[in-house]
Amino acid sequence: MSLCLASGALMTKLAISAFTLSWMHSIEKIQWEEDWRIAGHVLVLDEARIRGSGAGMDPPDGARLEEGVWHYRVSRELAALELAHSPYTPGYSLCADGTCQPLAGYLEGLPPIASVHLSPCD
Repeated sequence: MSLCLASGALMTKLAISAFTLSWMHSIEKIQWEEDWRIAGHVLVLDEARIRGSGAGMDPPDGARLEEGVWHYRVSRELAALELAHSPYTPGYSLCADGTCQPLAGYLEGLPPIASVHLSPCD
């Protein structure tokens, strides 16, 4: 199984089974991270982390604080993710197999404002 990233006519396929999405909260400037895996034809969110707290960023019940980072388990399955790519908010980074880079690094020619679609693919 692989992960496909698409935006308009741009598309790339990553031969991975798990990845981490990270981004900076646009107001609080605090980093968020989510650990996803590909299970058949769905994306499964297993764990998330918030590197602090602030307006609208309270960790959910059951979250544990470890060295200033809130960790919590999540159980969510989605067919796809739609992410906003914009110069007005800090962008998403995708990490897989020890390599992290902004979404624009995976989709060469990504316009300044775009929607990026992530989904499992064969």
